[in-house]
Amino acid sequence: MPPEPPREVGSEFHWDPGVLLGAEQGGGLPRWLPDRHALFATGCGALIAVLRLLAPGGRLHMPSYFCMGVAEALSAEAPIAWYRHLPDGQGPCFQTLHAEPGDVVLAQNLFGRDVREPWDAWREEHARVHVVEDHSHDPFGTWARESTAAYAVASLRKTLPLPDGGLLWSPRGLDLPRPRGEESPGAQLKLAAMLLKSAWLGGRPIGKEGFRSLQQQGEYALLGSGGPASAVTVATLPLLDVAGLRAASTGNARALIAALPGQGPAWRVLTGGPADAAPFRVQLVCPSEEIRDALRGHLAGHGIFAPVHWQQDRAGLWSGDEEAAYLAERMLTVPVDHRCGPAEIRRIAEVLTAFAPASQAVR
Repeated sequence: MPPEPPREVGSEFHWDPGVLLGAEQGGGLPRWLPDRHALFATGCGALIAVLRLLAPGGRLHMPSYFCMGVAEALSAEAPIAWYRHLPDGQGPCFQTLHAEPGDVVLAQNLFGRDVREPWDAWREEHARVHVVEDHSHDPFGTWARESTAAYAVASLRKTLPLPDGGLLWSPRGLDLPRPRGEESPGAQLKLAAMLLKSAWLGGRPIGKEGFRSLQQQGEYALLGSGGPASAVTVATLPLLDVAGLRAASTGNARALIAALPGQGPAWRVLTGGPADAAPFRVQLVCPSEEIRDALRGHLAGHGIFAPVHWQQDRAGLWSGDEEAAYLAERMLTVPVDHRCGPAEIRRIAEVLTAFAPASQAVR
């Protein structure tokens, strides 16, 4: 009997009842979620609602290394200015942030490796500027829980196995805008894909193309939705083992980093952050876009699906920061989340170290 193929690593979450706690255990709700919060379909939708509240006529200042799809959606609500914030461990470059009273600044905990103290100091000197924080890469870390910003948001489906969900809260206790309209049909498409993928992983005769198509349709339908989170997300979130999911993802990221050489001819590993950081997966920086794409194809050939965070199209909406765009062309995120076990970590490390870039791409 032929050996079973190795498990797929990465791509969209599947529906997993194993990550749910019993109601009597509290599901981590009192410990992890703010007492006052609103649940939108998407983090982008929550940001749009906050912008409409805070910045009628003002500008939105965004970090130069950010998701351009979200930036494009936000650009319909306010003129965008950019400040430098790169995934280099140095944090935001405040010398490039020229905010004026009444403007909104979007701060981010990029890949879960930033700290709040520099922002606290900057905000004290710019009391009439509204700071909104994006904690999508670590919604329940120290910075998120101890924030003193006007508002904070997190796109929950980036780190939790949920079909949708944009968490909005005000650390300063300000009034919360509420979702508008109905649930997004995209959440139902995503949930259907999660259920089918779960069956596929369990060995049922289900075509992968079917649930992949549902996932993609769902993401497209969800984009920028300012409606409420789906009933499934609202009911499931209080029962999720948030602490366990976060600890497993953090442990896997650290284990992979420990198993890899820090630098080689094809990539170097991004590290850094506070001691209690929960890094969002593992980021690799390649010497060129060609090598990055070849590495991504090499990983996919072994069932490891690594996303790109985030490409910038210089012919469209982009940050204007050449260094940010150049980094985005060469970066790859290795998807070591809570679904990986020790065997997957070892296999990912072996596949990565076995990659040899073509000589013509290195030159």
